[in-house]
Amino acid sequence: MTAERSIAVSLIVSILASLALPVVYVLVGGNPQLEGILLAVALGGLGLAIVIWAIRLFEAPVEEEPRHEFGSTAAVEATADALDLGSITRRRFLGSLLAGAGGLLAAALVLPAFSLGPHPTRQLFETAWRKGSRVVGSDGRPIRPDQLATDAVQTVFPEGNVGHADSQTLLIKLRPEDLQLAAERQAWAPQGVVGYSKICTHAGCPVGLYRAEDHSLLCPCHQSTFDVLRGAVPTFGPAARPLPQLPLELDAEGYLVARSDYTEPVGPSFWNMTHTEMPD
Repeated sequence: MTAERSIAVSLIVSILASLALPVVYVLVGGNPQLEGILLAVALGGLGLAIVIWAIRLFEAPVEEEPRHEFGSTAAVEATADALDLGSITRRRFLGSLLAGAGGLLAAALVLPAFSLGPHPTRQLFETAWRKGSRVVGSDGRPIRPDQLATDAVQTVFPEGNVGHADSQTLLIKLRPEDLQLAAERQAWAPQGVVGYSKICTHAGCPVGLYRAEDHSLLCPCHQSTFDVLRGAVPTFGPAARPLPQLPLELDAEGYLVARSDYTEPVGPSFWNMTHTEMPD
C-alpha cells in the first residue's frame, strides 16, 4: 500500500469514528466504554496519518539530471515530471481529509461538556411564590392577619407548595407604627404583617429563633442576627445581606397573598456574588 493510500485510509477511519461519537451519545444515550474506544480510534487514525505523512511524504531525495538545451522537448518533459501534477492533486486531497478529520475530532471532544449537568437557568433566583399565591401554614390553610397574635411567628409557604425548601417564609405580625421599612416596602406589610425568607443569607441555615423583646431573628448556626423592624438587616454575625422580604397584600377575602416572588435571591449571598478587581 502506498503512503498516500495509507494516509487516506487512516484519515477516513478517524472521520468515521468521530462521526460515530455523536451518534452513540445522542441516539444510544451514551456509552462511556464505546465512546472511549471511538475516541481512541479517531485520535489514533489522525495521529497515524500525520506520522506516515511526516516520514514518507516529506522525504526529498537529492536527484541530479543532465541539463538540456532551453526550449528542447527534453526540457519540457523534465519540467512536467518535476511538477508531478498528479502528486500535487493527491496531496491536496489528503490535506482536505486531514482538515476534516481534525475538525470533526475537535467537535466530538465538545460532547463531554453536555454531561456536566443541566444549566441552572434562574433556579437559584426564583422560588415557588408568584403574584396572587395565598400564604398558607404547614397544614395548607390560608391565613388572615387577624388570626395572628402580635409578635407571633409562623413558617408559611405558597399555597400548593407546602414544604418547598426555597419558599419557606417567616410570617411575623408587628405593630404597624413600629415598622421602619423603606418607603417602597411599606405597602408590603399589610396590617403590620411582614414575611422574610427563612433561609439565612450567610450559609443557608434555617433562621428559626425570634426574640420579641428586641424584634430580632437569630440564626442558630453562626449567630447571625437580623432586625425585623428595619427590613431584616443584619446587626450581628457573619451574614452581610438582609433576609429577603416577601411582598404581601390582602386579597378580596382578607387572606394574605404574595404580590410577587421575592425581589432578590434567597439564601447564601454567593449565589448572586459579583466579582470586582481589588485595589493594589
